[in-house]
Amino acid sequence: SRSGRGTLILSLLLVCSARAEQTHVLEPVPIRDVQVTDAFWGPRLKLWSNKTVHDVLDKFEKSGALRNFDRVAGMESGGFEGSPWFDGLIYETIRGASDFLVSFPDKGLQARLDGIIERIAAAASKDPNGYILTFTQLDRPHQRWGLNGGNIVWQHETYDAGAMMEAAVHHVRATGQTTLLETAVRFANHICDVIGPSPKKRVIPGHSLAEEAFVELYELFRERPSLKSRLTVPVDEARYLSLAQYWIDDRGRQRPQGTDPLGTYSQDHLPVQAQSTIEGHAVRATLFWAGVCAVARHVQEPDYVPAAARVWDNMVGRRVHITGGVGTHRDQERFGADYDLPNDAYLETCAAVGAGFFHRNMNLLFGHARYVDELERALYNNVLNGISLEGDRYYYENPLARPHRPRWEWHGCPCCPPMFLKIASAIPGYIYARDNEGVYVNLFIGSKAELDWDGTRVALAQTTNYPWQGRVSVTVDPEQATTFTVYVRIPGWAQGQENPFDLYRSDLSPEPVRVRVNGESLRGLTMTRGYAAIRRLWRKGDTIVLDLPMQVRRIHARPEVQADRGRVALASGPLVYCLEAIDNPQQTSYYLQADSTLSVAGEPDLLGGMNVIRGEAFRRRQEGPVERVRLTAIPFFAQDNRASDSRIDVWIPEDEALAASLGMAAGFTARCSHCFDRDTVGALNDGVEPSSSNDHSIPRHTWWDHRGVTEWVQYDFDRPRRVSSVAVYWWDDRPAGGHCAVPASWRLLYRRDGRWQPVPGDVGYGTEKDQFNQAHFEAVETTSLRIEAELQPDCSGGILEWAVK
Repeated sequence: SRSGRGTLILSLLLVCSARAEQTHVLEPVPIRDVQVTDAFWGPRLKLWSNKTVHDVLDKFEKSGALRNFDRVAGMESGGFEGSPWFDGLIYETIRGASDFLVSFPDKGLQARLDGIIERIAAAASKDPNGYILTFTQLDRPHQRWGLNGGNIVWQHETYDAGAMMEAAVHHVRATGQTTLLETAVRFANHICDVIGPSPKKRVIPGHSLAEEAFVELYELFRERPSLKSRLTVPVDEARYLSLAQYWIDDRGRQRPQGTDPLGTYSQDHLPVQAQSTIEGHAVRATLFWAGVCAVARHVQEPDYVPAAARVWDNMVGRRVHITGGVGTHRDQERFGADYDLPNDAYLETCAAVGAGFFHRNMNLLFGHARYVDELERALYNNVLNGISLEGDRYYYENPLARPHRPRWEWHGCPCCPPMFLKIASAIPGYIYARDNEGVYVNLFIGSKAELDWDGTRVALAQTTNYPWQGRVSVTVDPEQATTFTVYVRIPGWAQGQENPFDLYRSDLSPEPVRVRVNGESLRGLTMTRGYAAIRRLWRKGDTIVLDLPMQVRRIHARPEVQADRGRVALASGPLVYCLEAIDNPQQTSYYLQADSTLSVAGEPDLLGGMNVIRGEAFRRRQEGPVERVRLTAIPFFAQDNRASDSRIDVWIPEDEALAASLGMAAGFTARCSHCFDRDTVGALNDGVEPSSSNDHSIPRHTWWDHRGVTEWVQYDFDRPRRVSSVAVYWWDDRPAGGHCAVPASWRLLYRRDGRWQPVPGDVGYGTEKDQFNQAHFEAVETTSLRIEAELQPDCSGGILEWAVK
C-alpha cells in the first residue's frame, strides 16, 4: 500500500514443480543501461576486463590459435594448431571482451579486437560462401559438417560457427562496427542453405551453442533492422530462427544422408518432447537446454516449455551440487544418475557457466525467482572459483573435496577462461529485468540503471555490501510520479529453502526477512513468483530496503545423496564455505557436533577482505581423547589463493566415524620423487581408508605417468621416531581401464647416520590389491622413512594410504 504501514514477516514458501507453471516472459535490462558500482563485483569486473581478457588473448596468440586464421587466409593446407574448438574459444573471448567494452570503454582493447577480427575476416573471404572453420579447412577439407567419414562431435563445426554468431552480435552492440557481423551473416546464410530438413544435409550440433546463438542473430535484426542496410549480404532473420528450431526438432531421430545419432553425449538420444532427465556431456547439455529456452520465447511449440521445465527440475532437484556445479563424472565430462553427487566430482567451470545460462533463460521464460536463486548459487561459488583473485590462473575442475591441485596458468583444453569471460561480462545485464507490470531486481549488486516506463525515464540505484552483509537498498527515481511494480527477489535460502526440491536443507530457522519502503515496514505485501511485489505510485527518492539473514546455515543433503550422509556444509548468504588446510591442519580428522557454535565475521586483511566462518570443532585421534580445535572456513571461491598445496573440503563430518583418525599426521612431512599434478602426497596419511585399490572417491598419491621406473615416497619426522611396522594400500586402476598397477617390488629404507639403509629383519613386502600390505621389521629409530617402489613395465603406480607404527 502507498502508506506502507505495518510489519512484514515472510513465511516459508514452498515452490511447486516448474511443470505446472505458465510462462511469464521477462525482458532483461541490457548491459548498456546498467552501471555496476558494487564493492564486490565492480573491482572484479574491471580486473577481468583490463587483465584477464588480455591474458587469455595473449595465450591464444602464443599457442597458435590465431595463426590458424592466417594460414587459411594464405590458402595453406595442414598445420592446424590446437584443438578443433579453438576457433570457437577465440570467438567466445571476443564476445566477453565486447560486453566488457560496454561497461568499461577501452580504446586499446577495442583496437586489439579490431586486429583479430580483420584476420578472421581475411580468412573467411577466401571461401566463396564465407565458410570459416580452420580445423576442417586445414586438416579435413573434404569432411565439412562431419560428413564423408568425418566426425561432427570432434570437429566442433556448429559450435565454432555458433560462437562466431554470438561474438558478432555482441561486438556490433558494443562498438557499432559491422566487419565481424558481415562475416558472420555470410557464413550463417551458407549454413542455412546447406543444413536443415531433407533435401538439405541433416546435421545437428555435436556440441550445442549454435541453437541460442542463431536466436541471438535473429533477435539482433528484429530489434535493429536498420543494420541490414549496412551489410553487403542479404539478411532474412527468420531463417536463423528456423534453423535453431530445426536443431532442436531433429534430435533423437534417424537422419539418412546426415549425421548418425550422437546419443546422450550430445543430447541426441531422444526427441526433445520425450526427454525428462538431463544427460550426457554437462556443457553440451546445459547449452542445449539454454538454447531450447531461447527458441521457446519466439515460437509456438507446445513441447519445448514443459520439456525444459522437466529437465531443469531433474538437474536442480537431483543432479546439482551445493556449489551450483554440475557434471559429476570425468568420464565424458557427464552428468551422473540421480543423487550421484560425490564430493570429488568433476564439476567443470564451463558446465557451471552453461548451467548459469540455462537458469537465466528459464527466468526470462517463466519469470520466477527460483531460477535466479540457482544462477546466483552458480555465480558466487562454482563459476567464481574458476578464476584466481589475481585474474590470471584458472580451474577446469571444481570438486568439493580437493587434495593438492594448483590453479593452472594455461591448459591444453583452455575452454573455461573464455566461457568464464562470457558470463562474467554479462553480469550487469542479469541484475534487472522487466515486463508489462514493472521492473525486477534479480541480483543484489550495487548498480545504477535507467529505463523508460511509458515515456517516463526511471532511474534505479542499488547499494549493498552483499554477499558479506544482507542489507540491500534500492532507490527508485522517476522523472515524474509513476505507478508500476518493483519486484524484489527474496532468495529461497532466506526463506528456509536451500533448494526448490529439498535436495539440500537448512536446519536453521532463518531470521525474518524485512522489507521497508521509505523507512516503514510493509503490511500485506504480495509475493509473486518468488518476488516481493511492491506496487505504488513511485516518486523521486523512494527507497526500498531489504534485510536478509546472513547468519551461518548448516546444510544437509537428502539421504539419497550417499556421499553426504553424516556430513554438513556451511553457508552464509549465497556463499558456500569450505575448509582449507592452510587454516585447518589435518582437517580430514575434524568433525562438528550438532551443538558446535559457529559464527561469521569479516576479515578485512584476508585476501582483499572477506567473511570467514569460525567455530569449535573436534579432532578424532587413533589414541587418546578427542581434541577440541578451532575451525576456520573461507568462501569456496577463495580457495588456492594463498597456498597451492592446500586441501579443501566443503562437506564436514558430523558423524565422528566419518572423520579420519589422526595418528602420525602431526609432526611429519611427506615427500616424493614425483606426483601427478591432479594427485597429492598429502593423501598418504590423511586417514581416509580405501574401499578398494581402485577407489576413485578418495585422494591418492600417484607417480603418473612415470612408467616402469623406480620411484619413492618418504616421511620426514620432526624428531627421531621409533618405528617397527608399516601398512601400505596400493593404488591400481587397471579395472577402470587405467595404467597404474601395484609395483613389481618394493622395499623400505630408513635414514641412519645420513645414509639410506634397508630396515632390518625378514620383511615381507606384499603387493596385494584391495587390502593393507603389512610389513614388520626390527624396530629402528630414525628421522626419515622411505618406500622405494619398482614399477611394473609400461605401468605407473601409486599409494592410497601409508600407515606407520
